[in-house]
Amino acid sequence: MKTTFLDRRAAWIGAALIALAGVIFWSLNSARAADKKAPRATPPVQVTTIAVKPQDVPMYRSGIGTAAASATVTVKARIDGQLDELGFTEGQDVTVGQVLARIDPRTLRAQLAQVQAQKAKDMAQLANARTDLQRYTTLIAEDAATKQQFDTQKALVAQLEAATQTDDAQINFAQVQLGFTTITAPMSGRAGAHLVDPGNIVHAADANGIVVINKIDPISVVFTVPEEAFQAINNALNTSHQPLAVEAYARDGNELLGKGKLVLLNNQIDTTNGTIQVKGSFANPQHRLWPGEFVNVRLIIGVRQHALTVPAAAVQRGQDGTYAYVVNDDGKTVRNQPISVAIIQDGIAVIDKGLAPGQRVVLDGQYKLRPGAQIVESAPRPGGGGGGHWRGGGGGVSAPAADSSAQQSSKG
Repeated sequence: MKTTFLDRRAAWIGAALIALAGVIFWSLNSARAADKKAPRATPPVQVTTIAVKPQDVPMYRSGIGTAAASATVTVKARIDGQLDELGFTEGQDVTVGQVLARIDPRTLRAQLAQVQAQKAKDMAQLANARTDLQRYTTLIAEDAATKQQFDTQKALVAQLEAATQTDDAQINFAQVQLGFTTITAPMSGRAGAHLVDPGNIVHAADANGIVVINKIDPISVVFTVPEEAFQAINNALNTSHQPLAVEAYARDGNELLGKGKLVLLNNQIDTTNGTIQVKGSFANPQHRLWPGEFVNVRLIIGVRQHALTVPAAAVQRGQDGTYAYVVNDDGKTVRNQPISVAIIQDGIAVIDKGLAPGQRVVLDGQYKLRPGAQIVESAPRPGGGGGGHWRGGGGGVSAPAADSSAQQSSKG
């Protein structure tokens, strides 16, 4: 009897456990079915949007250039002699005609005095010969002198006249040589370091000279562009009534150093590296550009008027081409809008087609989006302002990029 009771008790406990398990299983299945019948709503994606804006966008070709003096003169001695003094301060501006140096003039003054004395002697002899010629003229009229004596005296007068002309030439030469002892600036510009000290003997054949003067206002900037840019630049030159604008920026930043104009598109493409040399001229009154300085250069070849622009970050690329996420009219959902990009430069994309002014596109948060997704603006930007590189409604861009030419599409 005892064993039978225990067996029944075990059977009851097993049946209770099976019933409990069934209840739990049924509860779980009911909960899952409820979840399937009532799925949770997907939260909206936080994004940043910006308005499509028309603005004038400058079209340019860029490169790395070197500032160079617009004119350079090495001031040299034109005669041999001892350098007495210098008349300029190193590193300061000099003006045309300013005395830069003086050479000991004593030897040349003595030579000038010598030829002046020789002329005085020849003039005295000429005066006496002319007097004798007058006498012979009178005597030959009275038949008191022969014609041979008259002709001889006449030839002597002509000889002495030629001698005085030679004296004049020698005097002029001596005066010119004496003038070379005072060395003046042949042009205005900035003087460099003096290359010889007073007390040294200088020679006309010296290679280094006394000082180098660079004309740095205006100043030139020489740079190269790829040969692929030649046609665009040449077309701009042929169609523009004004010289093409050139801008120079600091090599290590975005600081605009000067605005100038194109003065040279070289007459030959360098076949060794496939580039063509270009030169711009810049007014430089504040000397912000300095000879030998490396700068980033832009050659403006035109302006795209009223171009539709968005920040480059808004442009997405897929298997079917470029597109942007455009906010629908309800302001709560987005769609995938194919677009055609004409050019991207300095963080700005110029749109040929696919967008309209005023449309809002997603600038940040695209990686979470899909067509039809709901969105919420995470950081509204008054007036459609974008990131720090975005100049909405402005007149172009200002930050240089050394490789911006590579960013430009062929449509630019």
